[in-house]
Amino acid sequence: MKKGRKILIFSVLGIGIGGAAALGALSYASQNGEPMGLVDGRLAPCPDSPNGVSSEPTEPAANRILPLAITGSSQHLLESLKKVILAEGGTVSREAPDYLAATFRTGIFKFVDDVEFRVAEDKSVIHVRSASRVGHSDFGANRKRVEAIRRRLEATTGATESE
Repeated sequence: MKKGRKILIFSVLGIGIGGAAALGALSYASQNGEPMGLVDGRLAPCPDSPNGVSSEPTEPAANRILPLAITGSSQHLLESLKKVILAEGGTVSREAPDYLAATFRTGIFKFVDDVEFRVAEDKSVIHVRSASRVGHSDFGANRKRVEAIRRRLEATTGATESE
């Protein structure tokens, strides 16, 4: 038996059949919908739960993450971001000249997380938002995903963090 299946079986036994059914229902619920999109020209706020991060300056400190620095043109960086998203296992779901949205699915239960990017008005940074569609906690998965995207993007373009 494969390792992943063993873990899943032991996980189901550990949380019980009812817990597994609840996780399955949450997974199904997360399949519906799309990334939030822009709200008044900015990325939507993160949920009030600890399952998302954003670089928009209006976010509470617990949800804040640094934006992506732009080196060169923002369009070139958005094109590089699309390649990084695919390499990280995501799917690009929406594109505009200053906006990019993608979805990622988690391992076993296939929960959907939305990751969005917005070029700042002054074109100095690209703001990022990554949040789970359902649930309360993501155990830091969205923060880790954004940092993985940042590292791969830096390796590709030479872009660095922006404060």
